[in-house]
Amino acid sequence: MKKVRAHVIISGRVQGVFYRVNAKRMADKIGVKGWIRNLPDGRVEAVFEGDEEAVKRMLSWCWVGPAGARVTNIDVEWEEYLGEYDNFKVLY
Repeated sequence: MKKVRAHVIISGRVQGVFYRVNAKRMADKIGVKGWIRNLPDGRVEAVFEGDEEAVKRMLSWCWVGPAGARVTNIDVEWEEYLGEYDNFKVLY
């Protein structure tokens, strides 16, 4: 299966609703590697790496997020797959 990397910025009500923790649970469940963090302006930034179908599934999840989240936009930049992550981390 093709490996891909997506650099993502998620906008809306995505901080203070356990978005990052739930994203980690989903990433671990479907085998996506990378990281996620809050940005000072209220958005969330992430890098997802893995099988193309798993990364696309992760992006679909990002539109929904956990209960309490209200996603208004997702910017996705497809980058060269690097395979530099062993797991998925929440950055603080």
